[in-house]
Amino acid sequence: MTHYQIQHTTTYEYSEPVSLCQNLAHLNPRPGSRQWCEQSVLSITPDPAVLEERMDYFGNPVAYFTIQEQHRELIVSASHRIAIRTDRPAQTSSVAWEEVRDRLRKDTSSPWLDAYQFTFDSRFAAAGPRYATYAGQSFVPGRPIGEAILDLTRRIHIDFVYDPKSTSLATPVAEVFENRRGVCQDFAHVQLACLRSLGLAARYVSGYLSTVPPPGRQRLIGADATHAWVSLFCGDAGWVDVDPTNNQVPSDRHVLLAWGRDFGDVSPLKGVILGGGEHKVKVAVDVTPIEVQGES
Repeated sequence: MTHYQIQHTTTYEYSEPVSLCQNLAHLNPRPGSRQWCEQSVLSITPDPAVLEERMDYFGNPVAYFTIQEQHRELIVSASHRIAIRTDRPAQTSSVAWEEVRDRLRKDTSSPWLDAYQFTFDSRFAAAGPRYATYAGQSFVPGRPIGEAILDLTRRIHIDFVYDPKSTSLATPVAEVFENRRGVCQDFAHVQLACLRSLGLAARYVSGYLSTVPPPGRQRLIGADATHAWVSLFCGDAGWVDVDPTNNQVPSDRHVLLAWGRDFGDVSPLKGVILGGGEHKVKVAVDVTPIEVQGES
């Protein structure tokens, strides 16, 4: 097992007082077959008048909270201790991708019916002919779906430039595809659009990535960030995760937070406020490997 201590702090500073805010937070890690959340603490300042934790439609832990006292600063901090299996994920399916696509359209049994909902357009990842053409270079007729998704992941990693200044949360996937620039969430949306354009089921995955500092340099506290990747339904082989930003199959360095149709379903923190004027947002994330007594 690999263990991580994760600290994720978001600070909002307002130019005018906020009299009321209502928020939704996807900040508690989702349990999975490869990871366990050993401890999780959500801290909110000012203290919320209402705080409710439950599962959303997709089965992700979610917190709803309301602050009714006047404030100029909101701090939401999530602290987690996560354990992740270090063995490599299972190999992907050797079934031809068209067989998975065709069965998705007609099989109403579980898990096929559940996966089918992820074949449709979503706000940030709508299908289109240009994406089908691009994906078709990897998903050639008869190619095993596992081989095809790895090739598409590799091509996006090569063809697209990581550029944090090129996009914002509102940048359409069509613009990202045209300019071939963006960040991890953009690359995930591009890959989702490609897969859905072929009739395949794919979902957006949010989480954290344990980064490694350059040789000779120390890790910068709070300099990590949330990460995004893609999960493809490969039929009887289940869901297979791929990271187009890094051209990897996620393993013990990727920490699962939540999944949905796209970023809009799993935004770490969003809400509405009354008042506030202009505001600034600061986000600090730290993913630190830790040693646990009795484990190597």
